[in-house]
Amino acid sequence: MESISNIGISEVQQRVEQTPSGLIAPPVATGNYQVDESVVESFPVKGSTVVHALNYGESLWGKTAKVIVRLPDGDVQNYFLKVSNTVTAHVQFVINPAQVVTLGNTGRSMCEGEYESLKEIYQVSPDFVPRPYAWGRYREPQPEIYFLLTEFRDIGDQPAEPIKLANRLADLHQRSRSPTGKFGFHFATCHAKIAQKVDSWEDSWCKLYSNHLGHVMDLAKPILQWPEFDVVCKLTLEKVVPRLLLPLQSEGRMLKPCLVHGDCWDGNTAMDIRTGDAFVFDVCSFYGHNEYDTGNWRAPRHRLSNKAYIRNYKKNFPVSEPEEDWDARNLLYSLTFNIGNTIYIPGSSQRQVVYDDMTTLCQMFCAADLERALEGLHGFGSDEQATAGAKEPGAGDEEEEEEEEEEEL
Repeated sequence: MESISNIGISEVQQRVEQTPSGLIAPPVATGNYQVDESVVESFPVKGSTVVHALNYGESLWGKTAKVIVRLPDGDVQNYFLKVSNTVTAHVQFVINPAQVVTLGNTGRSMCEGEYESLKEIYQVSPDFVPRPYAWGRYREPQPEIYFLLTEFRDIGDQPAEPIKLANRLADLHQRSRSPTGKFGFHFATCHAKIAQKVDSWEDSWCKLYSNHLGHVMDLAKPILQWPEFDVVCKLTLEKVVPRLLLPLQSEGRMLKPCLVHGDCWDGNTAMDIRTGDAFVFDVCSFYGHNEYDTGNWRAPRHRLSNKAYIRNYKKNFPVSEPEEDWDARNLLYSLTFNIGNTIYIPGSSQRQVVYDDMTTLCQMFCAADLERALEGLHGFGSDEQATAGAKEPGAGDEEEEEEEEEEEL
C-alpha cells in the first residue's frame, strides 16, 4: 500500500484500511422534512415561503435537508439545511441549504463555527463553498436544536477531481489573508464534536498547533485509558512538534497563515453538477499552515490518498522549507484527524494506528527519550512496548469493518 509521503503506511493501518474503489454514492432526497419557523424567519429574502422540504443525504451528528422555497416575486430557490441535535438531522433547501444540530452547546458551536468558516472562505473564494445565510436555534426550549442554512449546491462526483480540487484549495490558501497576520481564528470551530483549540491569535504556528493537538490528545486520554498512548502523546508534543514546526519560522523563513478547510477528506468535497467546478463544505476553518489541509490525505481509507491529489496540490503551492521535513510534517498533521476518528467514529480502527504513527515520529526525532520513557513505564524497550497494551477493544471478537461516515469529522 503506497503512501503520499516517503514514510510508509504502518502494518496495522494497511491491515485495517483499504482505499475505496469508485465514487461516493450521491445524496438522495427522501421523505418529507418539517421546517421549523425559526428557519423560515432566517431565509435571506423576507416573505419567502416553503414549497417543499426533503431529507437529503446523511450525517453522523444531525439531519440535513433540501428546502424548496418560493420567493415573493414567484421565483423558486433551493436551500440546504443542516440541523444539529441529539438525534441525527440534516436538511437541504432548494433555495438555501440549512442544517440542524441537537447537541446542546456543542450543537451551537458546530453550527456557528461552520457558519463563520463558510463566511470566511466565501469572502476569498465564493465559488468554492456554498454561500452561508444564517445559523440559529429552534424555538423549542428543549431539546436544544441548532441549524445552519446555506446555498444549495447540486452534488456530482465525490470526491472532487484531483486537478480541480487541488487548484481551488491552493488558490484559497494563497489568496487568503489572516485579519491579524497571525495564526488562529476568532471562534473555536468544531471538527465533528470537538471544539478545536484554535480560537486564539498566535505569532507562532508551532504554538497554535501544539494547543490544537494537545487538546485533542487530552480528550482521547480518558477514553483510551492507555498509559503507552499517554507517553507518546507527551513526547510528540514536547519533542516532535517543536522539532518539525519551529524551523518553518526560523533562520529567516517566513510562514504565511493560510485559511484552511480544516477537514478536507473525500466526503467534504464534490463536483458541482451545474458548474462543473470543485467545491467543498462541512468546513471547520482557521488560519494555519497550508499543509495542514493535506494531513488528512495520508489515510488509505480516503480516496484523496490517491497521489494525483497531492501531486497537483504541490504544483500549485510549493512545499514549505525545510522541504526535507515535509514527509514527517504530513504524518504529524494526520494525527488530529485520526485521533478524532478514534474518539467519535463508531467502530473506528484508528486506535493502534495513531499510536504507531506517534511512535514512528518519536523514533525519528527523540528515540532515546522514547526508550527511557517506555522503560520507566514497564521496564522494557520501545520495540517491545510498541505493541504492549495496544490490544484493540473487543479483540478476539470479529473486527468490525469501519464505514467511512466522516461527513462531520
